[in-house]
Amino acid sequence: MEGKNVKDKKLDLMALASIPLVMTLGNSMLIPILPIIEKEIGISAFQSSLIITVYSIVAILLIPIAGYLSDKIGRKKVIVPSLIITGIGGLISAFAAWKLDNPFIMILIGRFLQGIGASGAFPVVIPTVGDMFDDESDVSAGLGLIETSNTFGKVLSPIIGALLAMFIWFLPFLFIPIFSGIAVVLVLFFVKAPKDQKQKKKQTFKKFLQLIKQVFHDNGKWLVSTFLIGCINMFILFGFLFHFSSLLEKQFDLEGVIKGLVLAIPLLFLCIASYAAGKKIGENKVMMKWAILIGNAVGGIPLIFIQTDGSLLFLTVLLSVAGIGIGISLPTLDALITEGIEKDIRGTVTSLYSSMRFLGVAAGPPIIAIFIENKIDWMYYLLAGLSAIAILICFFAIKPEKEEAK
Repeated sequence: MEGKNVKDKKLDLMALASIPLVMTLGNSMLIPILPIIEKEIGISAFQSSLIITVYSIVAILLIPIAGYLSDKIGRKKVIVPSLIITGIGGLISAFAAWKLDNPFIMILIGRFLQGIGASGAFPVVIPTVGDMFDDESDVSAGLGLIETSNTFGKVLSPIIGALLAMFIWFLPFLFIPIFSGIAVVLVLFFVKAPKDQKQKKKQTFKKFLQLIKQVFHDNGKWLVSTFLIGCINMFILFGFLFHFSSLLEKQFDLEGVIKGLVLAIPLLFLCIASYAAGKKIGENKVMMKWAILIGNAVGGIPLIFIQTDGSLLFLTVLLSVAGIGIGISLPTLDALITEGIEKDIRGTVTSLYSSMRFLGVAAGPPIIAIFIENKIDWMYYLLAGLSAIAILICFFAIKPEKEEAK
């Protein structure tokens, strides 16, 4: 199914795919070691959740700026410095954990810098892939690969995080600059700037704002809907991952690599679903709508049946099915937005979508931590209800024209 253009751009795609992999490893591999961090530096579950949240909040605020800059000065000129800043943030967090008696605030500062770097890395990858191809089915295939790399990073994250923490609990922080450095080298050598970049630079800020305004005037309903669904998907995913990580250690007495392997199971199914969805959806926007709707239904229904005092096998199976649903939804949302927006403003519009995804990542862990600390037992009904809201938004607000289907 891969078109000629995709085959010609395999090295570019490989280099770009390293970015979501690195960004995901830099964030998600901390999830399984949050209980360890709580013990090592004496903080609460809510405080440990802030290690994830501060990273995401900073990214939320800066992603639109990074998107605009990528439209104005070029994707590569934003991505490379962002990866370097991410690495510096990891070094600061690692140094604080190693040398300071009370490292929590400095760890958060390091994570703050990582968030700045993250704002100009993965979110800019999505429009970069859109720039690389003229054929929309090639764009879908490329974005499917990027989303698969993102989810594959989530699969590896708990395993690598737990493995590194077995040696030294703060070692995952130290590996962030290593991963970032590898991505910088790959991007510098393999990603080529689009030929029309000079024309982009000539566009005035006023003209740019007019284009953005026009896009939201013409497409605001379905664009905002996809933003909301992306936010909901990431809230559900990071919410149940945070809770699952806590349950594995505190209820099922699993630690280290074994815990990481079990935590990775739902993410593996999410990864497979993302790859399959990216390969299948092509450029059919009607199919995209139904893939998003079905994905959220598959992601939400299993959550209704989760009982936190049930067996580990039953819990893992239900979360894996939920992972499949989210895995279908995410790359389809990526493709729908990217293929529906002109290249001149694609970076800015997709960056707003990425901001909403990061909002879900930021909100999920602390809200679930509050549920855990207050022993509220209906949180999975909340997550299932959010899936139902995503289904309704998709059904009523995303209405691709029938003639767009091919």
